[in-house]
Amino acid sequence: MSESECNRREFVGTVAAAGVLGSTAEAAQGRKGAAVSRRGILNFNEKMEYRRLGKTGLMVSAVAMGGHWKRVKTALTDPAFEGNGYSKTDFDNLNHTGFIQNRHDVVSRAIDSGINYIDACTGEEVCAYAKVLKGRRQKMYLGYSWYQKEPRRKEYRTVARLMESLDEGLRQAGLDYVDLWRVTLPQDGLPDLAELQRIEEVTFAALERAKKQGKVRFTGVSTHNRPWLKSVIEAYPKQMEVAVTPYTADTKELPGDSVFAAIRKFNVGVFGIKPFGDNSLFKGDSSLTSPNRDEDDRRARLAIRYILHNPAITAPIPGLVNIHQVDNVARAVAERRELDAKEKAELEQAGREMWANLRPGYGWLRNWEYV
Repeated sequence: MSESECNRREFVGTVAAAGVLGSTAEAAQGRKGAAVSRRGILNFNEKMEYRRLGKTGLMVSAVAMGGHWKRVKTALTDPAFEGNGYSKTDFDNLNHTGFIQNRHDVVSRAIDSGINYIDACTGEEVCAYAKVLKGRRQKMYLGYSWYQKEPRRKEYRTVARLMESLDEGLRQAGLDYVDLWRVTLPQDGLPDLAELQRIEEVTFAALERAKKQGKVRFTGVSTHNRPWLKSVIEAYPKQMEVAVTPYTADTKELPGDSVFAAIRKFNVGVFGIKPFGDNSLFKGDSSLTSPNRDEDDRRARLAIRYILHNPAITAPIPGLVNIHQVDNVARAVAERRELDAKEKAELEQAGREMWANLRPGYGWLRNWEYV
């Protein structure tokens, strides 16, 4: 039995028990005193750092933009606004003037800061960012997943249905192509190894077909399951160009059998989701008037600096709900990378609070304390 098959069996066992589940990145440094080359870098800004996205060869800003807008209501003046990116309500919000203006302004500030990647993982996010990027698509790489119509749902576990889903999503968003299709794998509901392997085969066959058809430039997956991620990187090295997976302010790499051993061996680009532990790292509500704003800004910068200290991470991708947050994460990239003893102790305490404050339904993030 191969190592990959063993990992798959380990994953199935975990699901049954719990029910959930590049080479070293090269940087074009924008920090003072570092040599900078803008050749081949999209939306280059000399104050931003850029890292190679694994074997794709793309140079991506060292902090990028996650698609979520969970706390965007704090940035809007409409008290009746509802939606966090996961419901039909959010499709209605695509016509909400204040919401679209917020997304437009945040993306504009990101572009001004040299950020050059947006990751959209829901249908609502795909349509929202396609809308606000209209006329300036050349400034941003766009990552795509319409998780509602991908293998998380049983009816999309065939190549034909996945390709239909992609075509439908591109039409609905008004897109001719996306830079990265990173299919979102299921979190639960996998009864046996055969179903797991079927999902893998279907997913990677669809990714390869979409790339050959010119609908996507690069491919990969998003998953919250470490053993499965390691397994598919080893089993599908051609299609596994990028992984979108958790990496928090308190994630630590295991000295042995780490998923990052496979990431480095097969030169996989990595976007780290949930860098702030689903906002549980913070004390405030992300509003500009929060009395905790300064402390939360500092925690965010410490987290970004800590995550970027691992060169195998291409970029953390926090959700950003106002232009102040864009400025803050861009500032973190420009700051000294290494944390001093005082900063380490401060972030470790914040990390303990982050784990203790996880919302119901997000306990699975604890699986990403050690990777």
